[in-house]
Amino acid sequence: QVHLVESGGGSVQAGGSLKLSCAVSPATYTSGCVGWFRQAPGKEREGVASIDSDGTIGYEESVKGRFTISRDSAKNILYLQMNNLKPADSAMYVCVVAPPKCAYFTVEYEYDYRGQGTQVTVSS
Repeated sequence: QVHLVESGGGSVQAGGSLKLSCAVSPATYTSGCVGWFRQAPGKEREGVASIDSDGTIGYEESVKGRFTISRDSAKNILYLQMNNLKPADSAMYVCVVAPPKCAYFTVEYEYDYRGQGTQVTVSS
């Protein structure tokens, strides 16, 4: 059974930073294609970032230069470092394990496993 557990969400002011973590078990799934999507109330789900097994990384346009996806395969954790946060970034952030060759624009609907999510709220 595959488990993904997110943490690190919270409330920050605009311009602040948060680092989300996603603990993945079993460990082997951390090294595959993984990513994050977000969903805000009344808005469509949106893929944010992805990292493939070969290290290929992709970001949604609005987060480029502000968000960084990474993973620590030894610790079985996926991260999303979020800097210079904006109110528009407020959403539930969910990590996923996706099929090979995933992309940031596919992970919001094409995934094999997902976590429950962690809430991020950015105030102006």
